[in-house]
Amino acid sequence: MIEGGEQMRSVRALAAVVICLLAASDVALAAEPKQGGILRVYHRDSPGSASIHEGATYSVNVPFMPIYNNLVVYNQSVAQNSIDSIVPDLAESWAWSKDNKTLTFKLRQGVKWHDGKPFTSADVKCTFDMLMGKSQQKFRQNPRKSWYDQVNDVTTNGDYEASFNLKRPQPALLALLASGYTPVYPCHVSPGDMRTKPVGTGPFKFVEFKANESIKLTRNPDYFKKGLPHLDGIEFTIITNRSTAILGFISGQFDMTFPTEVSIPLLKDVKTQAPKAVCVVEPNNVATNIIINSSSPPFDNLDIRRALALALDRKAFVSIMFEGQADIGGTMQPGPAGLWAMPKEMLETIPGYGPNIEANREEARKLMAKAGYGSDKRLAVKVATRNIPIYRDPAIILIDQMKSIYIDGELEVVDTAQWFPKVARKDYTLGLNLTGNAVDDPDQSFYENYSCGSERNYTNYCNKEIEKLFDQQSEETDTAKRKKLTWDIDKKLQEDVARPIIFHSRTGSCWQPYVKGITIMVNSSYNGFRYEDVWMDK
Repeated sequence: MIEGGEQMRSVRALAAVVICLLAASDVALAAEPKQGGILRVYHRDSPGSASIHEGATYSVNVPFMPIYNNLVVYNQSVAQNSIDSIVPDLAESWAWSKDNKTLTFKLRQGVKWHDGKPFTSADVKCTFDMLMGKSQQKFRQNPRKSWYDQVNDVTTNGDYEASFNLKRPQPALLALLASGYTPVYPCHVSPGDMRTKPVGTGPFKFVEFKANESIKLTRNPDYFKKGLPHLDGIEFTIITNRSTAILGFISGQFDMTFPTEVSIPLLKDVKTQAPKAVCVVEPNNVATNIIINSSSPPFDNLDIRRALALALDRKAFVSIMFEGQADIGGTMQPGPAGLWAMPKEMLETIPGYGPNIEANREEARKLMAKAGYGSDKRLAVKVATRNIPIYRDPAIILIDQMKSIYIDGELEVVDTAQWFPKVARKDYTLGLNLTGNAVDDPDQSFYENYSCGSERNYTNYCNKEIEKLFDQQSEETDTAKRKKLTWDIDKKLQEDVARPIIFHSRTGSCWQPYVKGITIMVNSSYNGFRYEDVWMDK
C-alpha cells in the first residue's frame, strides 16, 4: 500500500512522465525530427578513460553519457535541474517509504545491454556496491563515494525491483541518482574493461576511443526508447587548441562546439564569422577556486590561508576573463540559476568579499607579516593547475594578484589524465582548480568537496563541527529551513578558507542552425549530454 508522502511522490513521478510526454509532443508538432546523420563535435582534451564513475571531469561525461542510462535522469529538455525535472530512465517509477528511509525503484523489463545481455536489478546492486566500496571489484578512482555514505545497502526483489535502504532520511538522494555522473554499469563487465570498452544500455554504442585523437559512438538500434535516438552516431575530434577548434566550427568541419567551453571573446569571433550559428551563454555551476594543501607548510598556517583569500580581486577576474559575464558567490552557485545561493548581503559580510580591495589586501599584508613575510622576505610557491585554458588563464591572474601580498607564484601545468590523481594524492602545495557541482544540491557539494574522508576533498580541510551541520541540512525536509542552514554552512566554509571561491563561470556553447534538440543546463554542466533527442535538419 502507498500512503501519505509516498503517494504524493509516486504522483509526482507519474506527473513528470506526463509532462515529459507532453513536451515531446509539442516538439514533434513544431518540427518532425529527421532520422540520420553523424553529429560532429570537437573535444577540448583527451579524457583519462571512458568510465564515468572513475572520472571527475565533464570531459568524460560529454562523450560517454550517451552510452549509458541512469535509474532516473534530469529531463534533457529542461534547462534548470531540480527535483521536479527528474524523469524515469531505467526505472519506470519510484516511491519513498513512510519513514523516508527506503527508496524503491520499479525497473523496466526487456532492456538489453549493448552486448545483448539482459539488464536486471542485479546490475543496479553491483553498480552501487562498487560505488560504496562493498564489492570485490574496485574502481581505480571513486570520486563520488561520499554521495552514498547514508546508504546502508541496496537490495533487490526479483529482477525488476531495487531498493536503497538509508541510515537516515536523505531527500537529496534522488537528485544525486539523476546526475549524468550516476549511470548503471553492467555486472558482467569488469571496471577495467569499462575504462576502454564501455558497455551500456544507452542510445549510442561505443565504437572506439583513440587517446588524443577521437571518440566515436554509433546508434543503438535496440534502444528501449522506441524511435530514439535520431542520430546515426556521434564523433568527437580531440583538439586542445581553442582557436583551432573554433576555426573548425566556423568553417563547418564541426556541427557543434564542445559544450559550455566557448569563452566570451571567442564567442564574438563565432558570431562575426558564422552569424547563422546558434550560440548561448549560460552559467554552468563550475566554481574557479584556490585549493590549498592545508597540511603542507607554510599553508598549514591559517593566517597565510586567510591572507590569500583577502588578496583576491574577484571583479578583476570576471572583467578580464568574461568581460563581466560571470558571477561571484560562495560554494553554492549564485542565483537565479542556482537554487541554493547565499543572499548577496550575507556574502559581502565574509572577509575578502567586501568591495574595498585595497583595505582587504592591507589586512592580508599584516597577516603575512605576522607569519614572517614581507617585501624583503617573499614566499615562493608553485601554483599547480590543469593544462587547459580555463585553468591556466585564471592561474596566471592569481599569480599576478598574489604579488601584492608578498607571494611569488610559479605556474606548474599538469595534463588532464594526471591532474585529478595528483590533487587527490595531495601532491601539491597550492593550486588553481575548477570545481564543478554535478548536482545543484548541498549534499553533493558539501560532502564531496569538504567532508573529512572524501576522495575529492583535495585540501585536507576537516571540521567535524561543520560536518554535523552537513547532516542537519541533509535530513531537513522543509526546503526553506534547509536553505537557511545551507547559507550558514557556506558562510562558515568561506570564513574557514576551506577552498576560496574566486568566481562562478558563464560560458558559451554554439551549434550550427540545422542541429536541433540541444538544451544547455544552467545549473550543472554534467547532466545534459544523453543526446537521444538531438537531430539534424538537413
